[in-house]
Amino acid sequence: METSTTHIVYILRCGDGTLYCGYTTDLTSRLAEHRAGKGARYTRGRGPLDVVYSESLPDRSSALRREAELKRRPRAKKLRLIADGR
Repeated sequence: METSTTHIVYILRCGDGTLYCGYTTDLTSRLAEHRAGKGARYTRGRGPLDVVYSESLPDRSSALRREAELKRRPRAKKLRLIADGR
């Protein structure tokens, strides 16, 4: 049973205006990986990268389900989520 790990789903805004959604247990380190070109292939060369949304979830399973849900959303709904802050 996982109790001390934080599970985070996040959305990045890339320099070209596109959005990238991901999952991590350490947002600061993951953002550094993306910025160093060692994160997801999609974000390489698309800097600057900014975290525009993040959400903590209780466990890995629910975080991965939430990530998949966000990835399926149309861009307009993601932008609304970002604007609303939740």
